[in-house]
This record gives sequence, C-alpha cells and structure tokens, in this order.
Amino acid sequence: MFGSHTSGAGRRAAAAAVAAASALTVLTSAGPASASTAQARVGGSQVVCTSPQPGLASRLAQDIAGAVRDRRDSPALAVYDRRTGSRCEFRADARYDSASIVKVSVLAALLRKAQEEHRELTPREVRSTTAMITRSDNAATSTLWRRIGRDRFAQFLSLAGMRDTAPGRKASWGLTQVTARDQVKLLRLLTAPNPVLTPASRAYALGLMNRVVPSQRWGVPAGAPGSATVHVKNGWLPRSTGAWRVHSVGAFTHGGNDYGIAVLSQGNRTMRYGIATIQDVAEAVHRDLGRR
Repeated sequence: MFGSHTSGAGRRAAAAAVAAASALTVLTSAGPASASTAQARVGGSQVVCTSPQPGLASRLAQDIAGAVRDRRDSPALAVYDRRTGSRCEFRADARYDSASIVKVSVLAALLRKAQEEHRELTPREVRSTTAMITRSDNAATSTLWRRIGRDRFAQFLSLAGMRDTAPGRKASWGLTQVTARDQVKLLRLLTAPNPVLTPASRAYALGLMNRVVPSQRWGVPAGAPGSATVHVKNGWLPRSTGAWRVHSVGAFTHGGNDYGIAVLSQGNRTMRYGIATIQDVAEAVHRDLGRR
C-alpha cells in the first residue's frame, strides 16, 4: 500500500544545496588508487563518502545530507558501490530495533546451518523462508528462529563479520539490535563469492528478496534504475518509546549495477513518514550512482 509513495527529495535537496555545499569538506588521499573523501554535516553527525571517481564522493555526501537534513526522525545509512569502489555512511554504527529486516539474517543463518549439515532446505523450510521474506510472515520467522537457535544465529553473525548486531532475547527476534554498517556487510555477503555462503545459498536468498510482494517493495528501491535487478527487505515496528522504526535494505545488481543501500530510522511519527525519509535518501543515491 506504500509502494507508490513519492518523496520530495528533489525539492528538499535543492532547498538545502547552499547549506550542504557550505558544510562540505573534501579530502584527497594520494596513491595508485587515489580516492576522495567528502563530508557533509547534518546536525551533530557527518555524512562521509569516499570514492576514487572524481566528484562522486562530494556529490553523494551533499545529496544524502540534503535528503536527511530537514527530517524529524533519526536515520542512519550505509551505501556501497562495487563498480566505482565508493561508499557512504551516516551514523552507520547506531543501533536500532531490527523489526523485519532481521529476517534476511535469519535466512542467511539457516542457509549456513544447512550447508554445515551438508543438506538442502527441507520442503517445510522452503515454505517458511518464502513466506518470511516475500510476505514478511512473522509466524514463519518465529518457527525458523527457534529452529536455528540464538547461539547458532550469533555464530553466523560472527562468521559474517556483523559484530555490532546483537540477537534479540528469547523469542524477540524483532528486537535484534542492528546497524546500517552491518546490514551493508550482509548485502555484500549475498552479492559476491565468499567462504560463508555458497553460490547456491546466495542465489536462493537474493531470489526471495527479488520476489517480495508489491505492497512491500517501498523504501530503497525508490528511484532504482530500470536496468537493475532489485533485492529488498523492509521492516516496520511501532513502539511506545521511539515511535515507529522503519527500515529498508536492498541490493541492486545486473545491468551494470552492483551496489547496496541500507537506511534505518526511528522516531517516525507515522510509518509513512519513515518511508519518505528512506525514499528521499534512496533517490539521491540512485541518481548520483547513475551519473557515474
């Protein structure tokens, strides 16, 4: 129901351009693969982007800052682009209640467990993982969370290098503490060869994320190039403190694309407000990477 939501990224970015430019600092490091690092201040934090492609770090930092500067929620984000060797972060180590984006980690942990047991997923596991990712089914997630176990889940996080992620207690998988930086680590794991997940496991996970139902395809896909294959998972959770948690993570592959975006937010007065923040950021990133 939020899939057709459009944001005001362009208007806000234009209005904030002068302020963003004045806050922008560019540092260039020498070397055989010279890269520029650009910083744009938003409140007490900095959007920090690095890229070896001339001008891209500055453009990304300025446009991302313009997208979040006037928002009333508390967002965090991380971006990577393998083709240009670029990356961006904003409050990327801040922890949030995961809501349903943890379901991708649950899936990856199950796939790793099956690999170690030298088996394929059972028919029941296939049904549960499909429901968990494509429809964000909570009952299926709870079943898989129990099957994996908190210790085995933590073991996967360690293998994946997701050291800032803390599993939820007992049955509270939706209260797993996550960071944007760790979510991008997971996206990188799913989209390139690595010793943790086999090609078959990675293809299975990405295939499910590509089949998320239309009503749940809002968030970081906003503004994605038509040439990209979109893999997405969103999460949303209202709580009595901190208002709505609204998150979106996604990888964009094929058609000359190989990048990922994770945007987390809390303090949203409504779910729709959080979606607008995420989509403003996503549109800026897609636009800038598309101009590379």
